[in-house]
Amino acid sequence: MKLGLSIMQFKHPGGAADIRGSLADLAGAAEAAGFASLWVMDHFFQIGLGGPADDPMLEAYTTLGFLAGVTRRARLGALVSGVMYRAPGLLIKQVTTLDVLSGGRAYLGIGASWNEREAKGLGFYFPQRQERYDRLEETLRIARQAWSGSREPFAGRYYQLAEPIISPQPLSRPRPPILVGGSGEQRTLRLVAQYADACNLMNGDDLPTVRHKLDVLRRHCDALGRDYDSIEKTCMLGINQANKKMSAAEAAAQCQGLERLGVTHVILVSPVSEVYAVEMGRAIMSGAPVSA
Repeated sequence: MKLGLSIMQFKHPGGAADIRGSLADLAGAAEAAGFASLWVMDHFFQIGLGGPADDPMLEAYTTLGFLAGVTRRARLGALVSGVMYRAPGLLIKQVTTLDVLSGGRAYLGIGASWNEREAKGLGFYFPQRQERYDRLEETLRIARQAWSGSREPFAGRYYQLAEPIISPQPLSRPRPPILVGGSGEQRTLRLVAQYADACNLMNGDDLPTVRHKLDVLRRHCDALGRDYDSIEKTCMLGINQANKKMSAAEAAAQCQGLERLGVTHVILVSPVSEVYAVEMGRAIMSGAPVSA
């Protein structure tokens, strides 16, 4: 099983001047500990899990570009990009650029967007849920086409691309893995089965729910003729939150349970202390104890 680290916090005692160095140190420590991936949220306001809305928050793709420059091995992605925050052509170009400059280490993590407050706060168009999902599906189609090298015009209901030229193409083959985040049974998991290379489930601390969601994904794959085993199963696991702190033994046991269900990539979430998450990951991978 691979471990990933979700980076949510950019609040430091020294303020904004501390962010750059602290982020570089965290990424370096995570790579040294053996983490396979580093992730940032695609939010512009901090979310409730991490603190009040006006806590510091960095833009995702600028941050991922910085992480590409201070790491050498870990894969990099947004968990997940809000489809309403960028036109598809821009998003695909951003992920392609990240993939090229990181040496082929990018994911395209994407979802339907949910944070209405930040969208309206910063002036993003934020339609009803049905339209957001329709736009997500069109964006997935555009990404697969653009990364196939096809320059045919794309004419969808919401997006029209007259000349989808993406040059250079990504280094990742056949493309950067497309990860769809969320666990909605009717639409989200069907989109995973139809278009994605990976899914991401939020419920890593709830094995029965993960089992059920993966069963739903398998049914969608069967209906579409998709090989279920070709999809990477990733899951978020909260290990140090305001109301819950796992021990290394508890986290290791939960990872083992997820692995038995077919999850191969667990992303640790620790908004209280990401340094603790790195120590926890090192302990899980080595079987060593972790300090409180």
